[in-house]
Amino acid sequence: MKLIHLATCLITLSSLAQTKPNLIIVHTDEHNFRTLSCYQKLLPEEQAFVWGKGNNTTTPYIDKLANEGAICTSYYASSPVCTPSRASLVTGLYPQATGAPKNGLHLNKDVVTFAKILKNQGYATSYVGKWHLAGHSKYKFNVQDNAGFTDNKYMMTGGHAPYFHITSNGIQGIGDKQAARLPENEITHLTDYFTDKSLEILERDKNKPFCLMLSIPDPHTPDHARPPYNTMYNHMDVQAPKTMADEFTAIKPKWAKGKKEDKNEGKEFDKVALQQYFGMVKHVDDSVGRILKFLEENNLSDNTIVVFTSDHGDMFFEHNRRNKGVPYEASARIPFVIRYPKKIKAGKVINTAYTNVDFTPTILGLMGVETNTKFHGLDTSKDFINKKKEITSDRITYYAKSGGWWVTAVNDRYKLVIDKREKPYLFDLEKDPDELINFYNHKAYASIVKTLQIELFKQLEKYKEPGLKSNKPYITE
Repeated sequence: MKLIHLATCLITLSSLAQTKPNLIIVHTDEHNFRTLSCYQKLLPEEQAFVWGKGNNTTTPYIDKLANEGAICTSYYASSPVCTPSRASLVTGLYPQATGAPKNGLHLNKDVVTFAKILKNQGYATSYVGKWHLAGHSKYKFNVQDNAGFTDNKYMMTGGHAPYFHITSNGIQGIGDKQAARLPENEITHLTDYFTDKSLEILERDKNKPFCLMLSIPDPHTPDHARPPYNTMYNHMDVQAPKTMADEFTAIKPKWAKGKKEDKNEGKEFDKVALQQYFGMVKHVDDSVGRILKFLEENNLSDNTIVVFTSDHGDMFFEHNRRNKGVPYEASARIPFVIRYPKKIKAGKVINTAYTNVDFTPTILGLMGVETNTKFHGLDTSKDFINKKKEITSDRITYYAKSGGWWVTAVNDRYKLVIDKREKPYLFDLEKDPDELINFYNHKAYASIVKTLQIELFKQLEKYKEPGLKSNKPYITE
């Protein structure tokens, strides 16, 4: 009788796993969308190769997701900084409503996440990798608030050391030079470690509905790839992007500078750092390949939604800037590809503007999960599951600087930046993808400016953007 009961339970679990779609999110940190070859194919040559013709990575496994699913060309971070962007992704809210609008803050324990909703739907929910929604501490595990991720054993508070030193005393983040002096059996690269742990969890949970988020800390600085990725791109004579030239940086707006960012300016182009960055991206892509291989070998591909995205971009010397925190495309625009063979048409391209505030309601919509939770973001799942091969709309959405100094309205072509210290900027991303020309006062763009500006302030009011409460108003003329 016990054997019959056990067999019945296994059949029930297997049936449940087949009817409910699984979810895997691979989330990177500070990832320039241009380094994915699926994006390069959609960009003009000089935009795909801003560091010199042919100088870029190839990412066949992430491309596979795009080719067999959908790629979004106008996907933005709610705020191009780690903590607020991550908070928006997991909650469907703008950062000001999450408790974590700036780096170093904690996600509000009472806020609803997609993991909490899926857990209540019977999913095994797991989080592996960098969390950055629990303060400033680094390389700490067993985060107290799991935000609905029942298995958060490998949820790490933060940190970007390339290696872990693992001993009986625990785990310590270390640099590449220190790692080179230690026994090989005591060190592991963070990308490998977190991918390995993810595969162990998938093996454990493969016979029931699962949700796994793998958050890889690369390709964030300090820009050190592990062998053999550290020498893979040494042959490339990478060049400084054209927008780094003095003739362009001399006219840069105030929001592109800032006291904290000034230290990044005036430096020579770092060729080695970019080669290492390419290596890290290649390493990430191979890790995605390992996960896709597992799904194929276990007949899970058709019923598993796989998402690849990031928290924000990396300027990598465009406009003579490093890192993020500005409205420019390389900082705020993030990669977003998704595969769900059961519902998403292969090779779909979506040009409509989204932010990662839309992620939670959209992914729940794709999964057929109903909830009474209220989100700031929209359920855009119909864009993904309809029969059209290409989706373009004039939807306007916005993202903002954490703290409220600038706000940006975007649609699939235009970008309006309103600041408190600088005249407004309107970019035409089709005519001027380098974001060098301000079209704000051009007569031909008057109606576009008006439409974007009215909708922007309507959304700022609706979502209670903190900058509206500041004594210093945004400059709108």
